[in-house]
Amino acid sequence: MDSQTRLGLYKTMVLSRSFEEAILRDYHADKKPAWDIGAGLIPGEMHLSAGQEPVAAGVCAHLTADDAVTATHRPHHFAIAHGMDLRLLAAEIFGRETGLGKGRGGHMHLFDPSTHFSCSGIIAEGYPPALGQAFAFKRQGKDRVAVAVTGEGAANQGGFHESVNLASLWKLPVVFVIEDNDWAISVPRDSSTSIRSNAVRASSYGIRGARIQDNSVEGVWDAAKTAIEKARAGEGPSLIEVHTVRLWGHFEGDAQAYRDDLGSLIDPIPAYASQLESDGVLTTELAGKILKEAKRQVDDAVEFAKSSPLPSAADAEKYVFA
Repeated sequence: MDSQTRLGLYKTMVLSRSFEEAILRDYHADKKPAWDIGAGLIPGEMHLSAGQEPVAAGVCAHLTADDAVTATHRPHHFAIAHGMDLRLLAAEIFGRETGLGKGRGGHMHLFDPSTHFSCSGIIAEGYPPALGQAFAFKRQGKDRVAVAVTGEGAANQGGFHESVNLASLWKLPVVFVIEDNDWAISVPRDSSTSIRSNAVRASSYGIRGARIQDNSVEGVWDAAKTAIEKARAGEGPSLIEVHTVRLWGHFEGDAQAYRDDLGSLIDPIPAYASQLESDGVLTTELAGKILKEAKRQVDDAVEFAKSSPLPSAADAEKYVFA
């Protein structure tokens, strides 16, 4: 991996974290009491992905806007890494008319045709749609790829097993990505799953599985390169599980009293910065410039969102399909 690629991964991670820090700040602004999810600048629940940026950066580095991504209810890092417009993303999170879903969907329901991105608050919901996209790509004779992302808890859902089985049977160009942050919502993996790694399950469906153990963005990049090239070549699906870390709560307001690992968590961004500095790829000055540019982009997006109009109550029945 050359230096520019490594810097690109670092920039993506910094941009994602900067965006979520801004969202975190404004999510809690004017909320009295703090648990009132209907109050403040940003309505609804909020699930942030701090600590899981290496997964999105490493995978999406190999994708184009023509490739599809279905993400989880914790989607911002994948949306940003896949090239979603920050202004439209922020506006949707703030519930504004200029957002991706005209402010109706919120942060868990992001749909962007320009990058073929979608996500949902329903656990494992993104797997079947990813198969549909991959099936279409194969029928069209194109080398496009679908990436389906879920957490380790969702890998126990029927939708996961049905999708992996069918993808293997039809040799679809799809890559299954599991973000293993140890806790799902609040239950440790060992209390809910009979195996130590979901990557082991891949072989039972006749596909390649890999597990990245140390939340390494370069490890993810390498595994994703192999899997995505394999899918583009018509050689069928693969599964990648990344042992990542959730630095913040399952949702904003989660006291995390169930966790016993908070004192030992490693933030992957400063850890990667230190590695790059040791290798002579990153300097303190360059890191400062990267952070400054990320914050500039984020500030622009947030200002756009805040200055955009709220949906009118008169339009409440628009865009309703059920």
